[in-house]
Amino acid sequence: MRRPLTRGLSWRPPRTLRARLTAGLVVLLAVASLAVGLTTVFALEGFLVRRLDQQLTAAGGRFPASLEHGERHPDADNAPDTRGQSDRTFGARLLRGTTTDAAVVRDQTDSAVPLTGADRRVLAGLPADGDGHSVRLSALGGYRVVAVHGDDGDVLVTGLPLRPVEETVHRLEIVESVVFGSALLATGVAGALWVRLSLRPLRRVTTTAAGVAELPLASGEVAMPPPVPDTDPRTEVGQVGTALNRMLGHVGDALARRQASEERLRHFAADASHELRTPVASVRGHAELALRHPGPVPDDVRHALERIQAESERMSTLVDDLLLLARLDAGRPLARRPVDLTRLVLDATGDARAAGPDHRWTLELAEEPVTVLGDAHRLQQVVGNLLTNARTHTPPGTRVTVRLAVADGAAELTVADDGPGVPDALRSEVFERFARADPGRSRVAGGTGLGLAIVRAVVAAHGGTITLTSGPGATAFRARLPCRTAASDPGRTG
Repeated sequence: MRRPLTRGLSWRPPRTLRARLTAGLVVLLAVASLAVGLTTVFALEGFLVRRLDQQLTAAGGRFPASLEHGERHPDADNAPDTRGQSDRTFGARLLRGTTTDAAVVRDQTDSAVPLTGADRRVLAGLPADGDGHSVRLSALGGYRVVAVHGDDGDVLVTGLPLRPVEETVHRLEIVESVVFGSALLATGVAGALWVRLSLRPLRRVTTTAAGVAELPLASGEVAMPPPVPDTDPRTEVGQVGTALNRMLGHVGDALARRQASEERLRHFAADASHELRTPVASVRGHAELALRHPGPVPDDVRHALERIQAESERMSTLVDDLLLLARLDAGRPLARRPVDLTRLVLDATGDARAAGPDHRWTLELAEEPVTVLGDAHRLQQVVGNLLTNARTHTPPGTRVTVRLAVADGAAELTVADDGPGVPDALRSEVFERFARADPGRSRVAGGTGLGLAIVRAVVAAHGGTITLTSGPGATAFRARLPCRTAASDPGRTG
């Protein structure tokens, strides 16, 4: 089925305020010009036609009467009287509705006019009231005619051509078209410039609002753009600019308070984590020392000591993770050395295979070793956390595929599994701190809830990204890190 061609040529009204104002101005001027032009044309045409009627009334029926009586011209034999008649004056004599004579003046002489049946019917239908009527004769064209009664019961018709009137009106139409067209073009250009100049304050408001919209307001310190200048409260645009500046001030104050609160919380987390490391290590050491006591220890006491040791180890890991996140949030720089990511993936996969023998582990590596610039210990932590997450949140028998490749100049590490998937309610916050999975993904071992948050923070500190795609039977965490290049390697010069 063919689509109509008009669908691709449909006109769409302008959408921007500047274009709409300019188009409205041009349309209004076009309507006004059309009204003035039509009024002028009709007025001029009516005036010229009335002048013809006056000339016909003044001429009376002398010329057609001369056709009737055969009056003689002093300079010609047997010729109708054409003295005082304008060139191309038409005359006709009708007797009882039948045209008996018809002639036209040319160069002060008359010549017969051949009339068709339609011409004769037109002349026969003219009322003999002395008023002007417009007719069109096949041999002469458009004429303005007047019919009056003759002395012998006949009707005398006198006419003058409409061609001079039509030419004058046509010339006026051309002049008006050129003048009004030029005026519309000049108005369109000048109006567009004027509207653009008038809307300059609104454009400044738009630029400021667009700059605010591009700011990352979710976290971190935000540098607010300068306020809108030259806001005149007497104008509508000035009122909008004033309101925008007031809103920017409130937003800036709120962001500053939020940043100060985040800084205090970050310092508190760092200080608390640092201070807790010593007592946690002390509790852990005392528990280990008590368990090594050579003497007999009651079973309930030994169980309590073992629980204290396990929880102290878990708390120690939690403190270390919190301290790491606090340092990353504070922008502490990481080491920038060449790291063989292929070796890290091999070692981490081997450790995960030993820790989770009930899972099926698959390793897919690039043909060449993949090297990145970064902190080897933190990158090892990223790979280990991703594999631990896949192992602890999927049931036994799940296939976990670890894939390392290079795509578009970046190292791409993918950890995919065919487990039940991440619940929909958790996908948007899976990389948040202390995010917990629901029972849909079983937890064989307890966790701090900071593993994926550390993965995102470390990857971001290396200039990379981490994404999640999940569904039943297909879950994949994909981390992209910039590959090592000669330009980014501090140990190479060239």
